[in-house]
Amino acid sequence: MIVLSNNKKMESPVRVIVFSLFFMLSIFPFSIAVRSFGNSYLHHHSSESLFSSDSSYEVKYFTQILDHFNFHPKSYDTFQQRYLVNDTHWGGAKEAAPIFVYTGNEGNITWFAQNTGFMFDIAPHFHALLVFIEHRYYGDSIPFGDTEVAYSNATTLGYLSSTQALADYATLIIDLKKNLTAEQSPVIVFGGSYGGMLAAWFRLKYPHVAIGALASSSPILQFDDIISPYAFNDVITKDYKSESESCYRTIKGSWKEIDEAFTRTGGLEELEKSFHICKDQVQNEWLRSWIQTAIVYAAMTDYPTESNFLQPLPAYPVRQMCKAIDDPKAGNNTFAKLYGAMNIYYNYSGTKPCLNLSDSIFHGMDGWYWQSCTEMILPTQGNNENSIFPASTYNYTSIASECKVENGVPPRPHWITTEFGGHDIKRVLKRFGSNIIFFNGLRDPWSAGGVLESISESIVAIVSAQGAHHVDLRFANNDDPKWLKDVREKEIQIMNKWLQEYYTVTN
Repeated sequence: MIVLSNNKKMESPVRVIVFSLFFMLSIFPFSIAVRSFGNSYLHHHSSESLFSSDSSYEVKYFTQILDHFNFHPKSYDTFQQRYLVNDTHWGGAKEAAPIFVYTGNEGNITWFAQNTGFMFDIAPHFHALLVFIEHRYYGDSIPFGDTEVAYSNATTLGYLSSTQALADYATLIIDLKKNLTAEQSPVIVFGGSYGGMLAAWFRLKYPHVAIGALASSSPILQFDDIISPYAFNDVITKDYKSESESCYRTIKGSWKEIDEAFTRTGGLEELEKSFHICKDQVQNEWLRSWIQTAIVYAAMTDYPTESNFLQPLPAYPVRQMCKAIDDPKAGNNTFAKLYGAMNIYYNYSGTKPCLNLSDSIFHGMDGWYWQSCTEMILPTQGNNENSIFPASTYNYTSIASECKVENGVPPRPHWITTEFGGHDIKRVLKRFGSNIIFFNGLRDPWSAGGVLESISESIVAIVSAQGAHHVDLRFANNDDPKWLKDVREKEIQIMNKWLQEYYTVTN
């Protein structure tokens, strides 16, 4: 079950789907000679690191203004915004060495830093300072003192928006560069998923602050009627069909069988036993949402190597789940087949004696429920007759009504395209945009809302048929396939060019 801030049921597990995942990038030489230079302002601190000393960070806080766009007395209230810094390989302000900034997503910033191999992998070769900025209303960056007050009503939540977040990042970056006497150091912003959207929008809105952006798996076109509301689930359907037609048909037919089981005597007990569910948890909507969540997120995180982000998963989890479904040992029992797939997604480690339906619920997401009900209206809930999920139509009216009841304010479904654009994006960005990399893996359902064709020489789309959700930005792995290494190398080459151009103009 996907919940709003008061545990309200929603129509689909992808209604407010969380799409913040992570990155990997290979090592590529930095062609600009930058001398290693120590810095007295930043001090290495590894107490919060889960990795080697090179991927540790120092925790800092910045006094951030509550409202950047109005001059009401309340606007001048402040809160402490958390950011993380790694200066291990920074070339220093005197060398105008670059600053790489991660534009935080809808979650705790340490989570992103701990899963962001990309920036750590390339920092030695770019001699870059690494900065990860936490998004307001997430993690420790909570206005009004605590989440109970901050999330209490529309008046306090009203300061949570993408535009306020971008202004936070600009304000913090400018202040940080001033404190470091690093005004001449170029900034490149990075992000994946919602963070990738923010990175792209930041480059467009604050070109004087960042010289470029790497926006990975950023569905900036998943708004209004630009992209079909059926496209998201069409990609998921294609992912499973590409592995096995029988796997696809088993999942597609399971929804009816599950519904029928709930209507017959002993059906609930049958489902609980078949799926090895922990006792007294089985309800129809809970079970369906639990299964759907696994199907959706396995497709999103269909990485070529083992991962441990949302769940510990094997390499190519969709393939492994389909192998479990098609395993002859399961016979013709649909529930036994489906349990094999669920056990891979929810219990790949093999340590759970039973499966818990609450494992499909994401905690600490009250801020995102607000955003997805106000400005981040991402139509993804449509399912055609061939969908792996039950057929359904996208009903904005119903969603808007639920959001109004939940939050006390109606959504603004056209605000994002009004503020950042999206319609006729090629014509628009070709005239004024520059220095953005859009990566998309076509096995990722969010790729349907991504920029899949290059717009100009400097607004480049890198598309991989085998790629999943910002797979390019994950930690490098010896088992990475060649296509993934090629993607990363191309990204590094492009960023290298941006920096060469910057230093040439500056000098």
